[in-house]
Amino acid sequence: MIVNAAPSMKQIALEVWKPLSLLFVWDVFVTITYYVLPFDAPELPVTVFGSALALFLGFRSNSAYQRWWEGRGLWGLMINASRNIARQARNFLPDPEARDMKRTIVLRQIAYVHALRCQLRRQSPDEEVLRFLSKGEADFALARTNTANGLVDGTGRRIDTARKNGWIDTIQQSAMESVLVDIANAQGGMERLKNTPLPFQYRFFPTLFTHMFCILLPIGLVETLGFATPLGSTIAGLMFLAVLAIGDDLVDPFANTVHDLPLSAMCRTIEIDLLQAIGDEAPAPMQPVNGILW
Repeated sequence: MIVNAAPSMKQIALEVWKPLSLLFVWDVFVTITYYVLPFDAPELPVTVFGSALALFLGFRSNSAYQRWWEGRGLWGLMINASRNIARQARNFLPDPEARDMKRTIVLRQIAYVHALRCQLRRQSPDEEVLRFLSKGEADFALARTNTANGLVDGTGRRIDTARKNGWIDTIQQSAMESVLVDIANAQGGMERLKNTPLPFQYRFFPTLFTHMFCILLPIGLVETLGFATPLGSTIAGLMFLAVLAIGDDLVDPFANTVHDLPLSAMCRTIEIDLLQAIGDEAPAPMQPVNGILW
């Protein structure tokens, strides 16, 4: 996620130079053709087309931003639930009998959020899980298709074992299980966003209409702008392409690009809070790299 308050001209240039170059070449071609072979091009159709397209693209961008913001809200819930399960494990489970169980539940939750991050980014979670759990502790979850869900299931079984051993009562078990339900619900929401793209019509038609508009734009402006058509048409077309790109950038908040949610930083936040909850040394918070927080 880009966190700099001021825009990076380098980042902007990297993203726009290709469409900008193509637009400019086309606009120059239309302008030269107009002066070599003059033609009449009424302005009204292009104006109406542009107004309709702006509304269409604005609606699409809003839909994409809602997905991005929902993803951020779900990760906010995950951060809170992780703190809650760690606090309950620390406070409910007695020392010294259940000290190892307490530590295992906290470390499993840290491994869980890292595994979920990797799954959402289509990366292997094995290495991250084994950073916090022994191979024997992690094998059951790593053998599952959904490693993160396997880790939550294992945590639930350990909570049940703690109740059977008399370390917690059924009310405390129910309270901890309710937090695991919140965790599972948040994961389900994230998986829904990841696995359900915008409908095909939302992706295909805005792209088609925007490209058509950029092709027609210099034809409609050349009579008015003359030799200034390449400049005016390129800038106007670029604004529409930029709005189109915004929707593409935000539609998948977990894709691990500069525009997506900083999952690594949020997982590090959870890791710090939970390690400190059990008295372990915690790493430093992640810092932006060249204005980007991953």
